[in-house]
Amino acid sequence: MGASIFKHWEYWPSYLFYLPNIPYAIYLAIKAKNPVFFSAANPAIQHSGNGSESKFSTLQLIPEAYKPISVFIKANNPISSTLLQMEQNKLTYPLIIKPDIGFRGLLVQRIKTENELLKYLEKHHNLNLIIQEYISFKKECGIFYYRIPSEEKGHITSITLKKYLTVTGDGFSTLKELILKDSRAKLYFDLLKDLHHNNLDSIPIKDEEKILNVIGNHSKGTQFINGKHLITPELEQAIDQIIEQIPNWYYGRLDLKYNSIEDLIALKNFKIIEFNGIISEPTHIYDPTNSSYFKALKEIRKHWKILYRIAILNHSKNKIKYDRISDFINSLRELKTYTNQIKKQSNLNA
Repeated sequence: MGASIFKHWEYWPSYLFYLPNIPYAIYLAIKAKNPVFFSAANPAIQHSGNGSESKFSTLQLIPEAYKPISVFIKANNPISSTLLQMEQNKLTYPLIIKPDIGFRGLLVQRIKTENELLKYLEKHHNLNLIIQEYISFKKECGIFYYRIPSEEKGHITSITLKKYLTVTGDGFSTLKELILKDSRAKLYFDLLKDLHHNNLDSIPIKDEEKILNVIGNHSKGTQFINGKHLITPELEQAIDQIIEQIPNWYYGRLDLKYNSIEDLIALKNFKIIEFNGIISEPTHIYDPTNSSYFKALKEIRKHWKILYRIAILNHSKNKIKYDRISDFINSLRELKTYTNQIKKQSNLNA
């Protein structure tokens, strides 16, 4: 992204959103008398969802009606076995493939043909992977939800609407020229030139809207828009009905694809493509038109305070044990090593 990143704080490295909040985290740990108190927040997920957990295992917690068809592909699985698993689960193209452990869109890819799939599997055969049906509902959002263990009803604190990166044809500019003329799309040109290498010289017709990437991650160019105006008692009640079917999950973010908020409230025409635990962020903070860097830091602290309350209650009232400190730290060390490996492979794709 070059020098442009300095004008766009929402693209700053993630550590810049957490380093300033470390004193508050230390305060909460001292207050809890345990440095990994947050590990009691979501007993349903390994380490309460600190990022080291299997996404596929977490997906299994979602009620069948609300989750996409997904298959787990073990590292170094024979390709013939992978294709057989897909056939048995009636997975067809296009589809989504991603690492079983990972975040921020690393190595998440939409696969349109068997040839593309074989190339991906060849490059990343050493990783545990998830192959998932591509959900074609037209909208995507992230809903941050929590429930205090002593209360029956939960709360939505954040809705992030996701707008895929697009350009609009003028009838004479090539796709490459449209990307480079767009203030947002040009920031992702290195990614987009790989995704659209066969079509960069094509000329979209006038007023034709070209979606450049359908992976709903900020790092892939998707614009995050604050949708807190959509939080209503009716929507909270609908999400409560889903979460009631996921025991021992109290804090995190649901990523959904859906057709309309009305359908979501009616619990129809939507799928939960992923849900996360304590590592989750209220991603509406990355909408620069409705926030600022310092407001984002404050919002993170607000959610950590909620996390503290949930974990402490789970520990004291529900007798949920905190993780052993050494186990939690080792999981983060392993995650760091693994993430470096994923990033290295991601860079090889670039």
